[in-house]
Amino acid sequence: MHKWLTVALLAVMGLLQYQLWLGNGGWEDLQLVEERVAVQEAANVPMRERNARLAAEVTDLKTGLDAIEERARSDMGMVRSDEQFFWVPGVAIEAELVGINAGLVTQPSLPSEVANE
Repeated sequence: MHKWLTVALLAVMGLLQYQLWLGNGGWEDLQLVEERVAVQEAANVPMRERNARLAAEVTDLKTGLDAIEERARSDMGMVRSDEQFFWVPGVAIEAELVGINAGLVTQPSLPSEVANE
């Protein structure tokens, strides 16, 4: 009797070990979930940094006029009334500013004789 009880307990323990290591929700599933979490955490890092920058910008825009003025100057090419704007041909400027400011700067019209050559 004692021998059968030991065999039965070992069989139950073997089934539990199988369930722990290879069954549904076992060790393999845990490893897969941990890998997915690590991949998602790595993908979230740039998003967290972007959110922090946006939150700082929102705070700046809500509290001070300096950020609004800086944004107007860089994004829209605005100039204050007490300033003068000088455009120097051949000086490199950022490509995004060229597109924004293209409508603000007009090219001088060429005489019709020069344009036809």
